[in-house]
Amino acid sequence: MLLTQIALNALALGSAYALVAIGFVLVLNATTAVNFAHGEGVVAGGFAAVALAILLPPDIPIPGLLLLPGVLLVTALLGLAIGALAYLPIRKRPPISVFVSTIAVGIIIANGLNATFGAAPRTAPPLIGVGTIEFLGASLSRQSLAIIGITAVLMSGLAMVLQRTQLGRQFRACAQDPEMARALGIRLTRITMISFALGTAFAGAAGLLLAHQFFISPSDGGTLILKAYIAVVIGGWGSLRGAAAGAMLIAFFEVGVATFSSQPLAEGLLYIAVLLVLFFRPQGLFGEPQQVRV
Repeated sequence: MLLTQIALNALALGSAYALVAIGFVLVLNATTAVNFAHGEGVVAGGFAAVALAILLPPDIPIPGLLLLPGVLLVTALLGLAIGALAYLPIRKRPPISVFVSTIAVGIIIANGLNATFGAAPRTAPPLIGVGTIEFLGASLSRQSLAIIGITAVLMSGLAMVLQRTQLGRQFRACAQDPEMARALGIRLTRITMISFALGTAFAGAAGLLLAHQFFISPSDGGTLILKAYIAVVIGGWGSLRGAAAGAMLIAFFEVGVATFSSQPLAEGLLYIAVLLVLFFRPQGLFGEPQQVRV
């Protein structure tokens, strides 16, 4: 039964990581640039949930799940702001300019959250209540099950948009050949801004999912963007499916090693594993078949 609980915890953490990594890749595919403020988008989502919970009447316990629409809206607007301020004005300059500008915006967001909420870790309301559910002799955490369920719904919705809508076809066209997409009349600036909004909204949703069981603090952005970056490296640069799979591998590795040893050892071994992947398979474990990214 211990293995069942470990697997459930790893799957829940991996689900949140997958949302972060997918949001990261959405912006990457639309812009070919790395948004280093993406980790702060996760943190902003967690603190948006904290702020919304504070604004609600204290005598009415609101499940964190009901805060999800508000968190998605707030972080989508934040994504639009990041795209408008840190990418669009300098998109034709060398890539290092975008790296620096998004890092600067991330620092501004982190310090703003620190000044508003303080540096201590905060927690949001549980998604659907606390406690466990007994199933086949195993105690399953309600929070972990909710994280997995919400992630599945969000990822299914994204897959439907990308595969079955005109907007999704435009996304795929821009990811595969931006110049040809422009020649066909696709407005690249519009797609870019939507990718920032959607990618940051996914990051914010992950912040909400993490903010009760794993807590969240203003300084967590750097660690979270690093996890997303590693997931993309492991899964294959630019691949949404690969990023999700890489995120799951990271979570199962971390939880498994930390359970039987310690969290610092898990972190150290994770980076060793990443170096080995880069050395033996630089295209990622899942590759990028025929350069199709989405």
